[in-house]
Amino acid sequence: MESNYSMIIVGIVLAGLCLLAVVIIKHYRTSQSNEDNLANILNTMHQNAQQLGASQTIIADRLQQGQHQLNQRLDTLQAHLGSSLTQQTEKTGLSLKSLHERLAVIDAAQKNITDLSQQMVGLQDILSNKQARGAFGEIQLNDLVSSILPPSAYEFQTTLSNGKRPDCMLLLPLPPGSIAIDAKFPLDSYEALRAAKDDIAKLQATRSFTTDLKKHIMDIADRYIIPGETAESALMFLPSEAVYAELHANFRNVVEESFKRRVWIVSPTTLMATLNTVRAILKDARMKEQAGLIQEQVLKMMLDMERLDKRVGSLRTHFTQAEKDIAGIETSAKKITSHGDKIEAMQLGNEGADEENLEPAVSSERLTTHR
Repeated sequence: MESNYSMIIVGIVLAGLCLLAVVIIKHYRTSQSNEDNLANILNTMHQNAQQLGASQTIIADRLQQGQHQLNQRLDTLQAHLGSSLTQQTEKTGLSLKSLHERLAVIDAAQKNITDLSQQMVGLQDILSNKQARGAFGEIQLNDLVSSILPPSAYEFQTTLSNGKRPDCMLLLPLPPGSIAIDAKFPLDSYEALRAAKDDIAKLQATRSFTTDLKKHIMDIADRYIIPGETAESALMFLPSEAVYAELHANFRNVVEESFKRRVWIVSPTTLMATLNTVRAILKDARMKEQAGLIQEQVLKMMLDMERLDKRVGSLRTHFTQAEKDIAGIETSAKKITSHGDKIEAMQLGNEGADEENLEPAVSSERLTTHR
């Protein structure tokens, strides 16, 4: 780029020189006799040429500086673009990774939705069959009872004295006695009631729903309430909160009929509350049963405390006598020690006399032996 600029400048300078030469020649033709003017013109041309050379040098320096600054700016721009591209690439990679993770989550959610749809179809197939629907209610009842009460507090499918078998029996002490629970699920009449679009269809569905529920209530009251064997009431379990809510909201006559028959209608939520109450009753009954045993054990413990007090008194008497004996032993020990000190003092005082008396005796014994 710098060489191109230099060539352009040189071309401009040459064009100026040519133009100047033409002017000089024209002037020379006009006035050949004016040599002084020609000398001045040549001098001026020489000065102009020098000025053009200096200007060319300055322009070349400025062009070089401009080229250097341009190169620096290009390098800076290139580095900035490279850094920006790197950051943008990293951000794009992170975005793609996040998008991939979200797509994986969406795929898993879609799979769960598909599985749930299949399960809902399976549940619909179960609920469309009366026998399967009854088994569904019994399984839900089994799960609720077994998760709240201890195994000794209930029995499933037990046979009563009249040969009837409720779904579950809560084994409560008298009173109130064992309470029967039977699961019922009037889904067909409930679905017909929900699907009714006109007054006639709604009236027919209402009658069907009322008839089904009253029949279930009477069956439970006749089969599972036996005087002297069970409690005076029983429970009808509806394994659907929606059916339970519809019953209490719009079928007050059915609820009143259940009250008269002493058949309490419960849903999963109300059954849980009832079972928790039953558990508290069983706990209270066990405490009452154990109260006599606890009182008996307390009386035995009191007798043992009296015996222990007597034995402690006897042991205290023995300790007192032992203290007296120890005091007597200490007195005897002091006397013996005193006598020993006196004996030792006597031996130390007569030690010299004994040695003097001992030597003649020994000499006489030696003389007797020699003889």
